[in-house]
Amino acid sequence: MPETVQESDADRDAVPTDADEQTAEAVADESDRGPSGEDLLVREGDIAGDYLERLLDLVDYDGDIDLDVEAGRAVVSIDGGEDLDKLVGPRGNVLEALQELTRLAVQQETGTRSRLMLDIAGWRADRRQELKDLGKATAERVLADGEKVRLQPMTPFERKVVHDAVATIDGVHSESEGEDPRRRVVVFPKS
Repeated sequence: MPETVQESDADRDAVPTDADEQTAEAVADESDRGPSGEDLLVREGDIAGDYLERLLDLVDYDGDIDLDVEAGRAVVSIDGGEDLDKLVGPRGNVLEALQELTRLAVQQETGTRSRLMLDIAGWRADRRQELKDLGKATAERVLADGEKVRLQPMTPFERKVVHDAVATIDGVHSESEGEDPRRRVVVFPKS
């Protein structure tokens, strides 16, 4: 038999306190905000993974897609297929183009610009290590010679890795100069 709850006069006459109103506002604010930043990044990764899976099916390449969130951005990597080097291209040119297309697919779905990072066959991870080594070696050379060094033009990803590596060496600093796609890192001795 259902239980009946009766409202007492005290319940009817109770006036909400400031704490009650603040709690209600906080709950309303939470529901208005929607998913958290991490949830949005996971959604970006899922959208990108679906897009890239369709692409792999279309070109009939094998590959395992891994989704992650690192440093405030969605990271998608494709590994395991024999033909994946073709999706990297010379100096990562095809990879960069695929990353942009994937970002556009995510933006079309979410309505917001994506900073998603794509890696294929571990190329970007290997390239990151090469660039760290290049940045440190260049910084040490500039420190020893006292002369600035201009590196070859690089993508924004490559320049960021080099700048970070140079920043670990005292007595030198780096700047980017030029316009894309010819933008390059220049390493200077500190005055």
